[in-house]
Amino acid sequence: MAKKKKNRNQKSKWTHHYRMVVLNDDTFEERFSLKLTRLNVFVVTVISAILLIGLTTALIAFTPIREYIPGYADVSMRRDNIELAKRTDSLEIAIRSNDQFYGRIKMLLNGDITTEEYERIDSIAKVETSTEIPDLTPIKEDSLLREEVAQADRYSVIAGAKAKTNFVFFPPVKGTISSNYDTEIKHYAVDVVTTVGTPIKAAADGTVVFASWSSETGYTMLIEHPYGLITVYKHAGNLLKEQNDQVLAGEVIATVGNTGELTTGPHLHFEIWSDGYPLDPTNFINFE
Repeated sequence: MAKKKKNRNQKSKWTHHYRMVVLNDDTFEERFSLKLTRLNVFVVTVISAILLIGLTTALIAFTPIREYIPGYADVSMRRDNIELAKRTDSLEIAIRSNDQFYGRIKMLLNGDITTEEYERIDSIAKVETSTEIPDLTPIKEDSLLREEVAQADRYSVIAGAKAKTNFVFFPPVKGTISSNYDTEIKHYAVDVVTTVGTPIKAAADGTVVFASWSSETGYTMLIEHPYGLITVYKHAGNLLKEQNDQVLAGEVIATVGNTGELTTGPHLHFEIWSDGYPLDPTNFINFE
């Protein structure tokens, strides 16, 4: 019986009422009073602690005040670091691409190709010149159509699956070919003989990626065209376009000359490259 009374008294401690009174120290006049219980005080304390923690968390997460807490970086600084990291990656990719591009330009200027590239080019040439082709002699009725189609295809370049239309080259000069395209002697061009001062025209629309002097090839110009095509013009008398200039097909870009150590007379040394592989210009252009 005594234990039950004791338990009842212990439970009643949480609901036992207390009064908090605020008095005037001089007159002992009651200014404020508040009736409390232990349960009320506990509940109010817990709720206040939760609200305080939530408010502090919100201030740190959603306001700039977190910048004053050790270990947190400035928001703008973090944003700038991310942007700089993106730009750095983009610049690295651009630098690698430019290095490959300028390496290819150097190869074109020097007329030099690595053994691996030459073997790949030679294998392609063997496939193209293979004589193991079945006899497909056209019948008399369609000979005219075949000739017309062959003439149209002769001066068109289909530059891979990405090309949506036929790419047609414009003759850079008219003249006599003194040296033909020959992979065996690494002459990946045609030499077109003509008079000094004859205008050299752009073979197609594009951007000038190189226009300068070379001791071996004289005044030289490289033009980049769509679909990975590049045309090269060597031994010019002078250049009328500069690097990064935009040119149109048939636009005069230089004049015929006799410059450079490797020249044998006034002529244009003309090359066509597709994705790093040389092409025979006479397959696409009529120089006569």
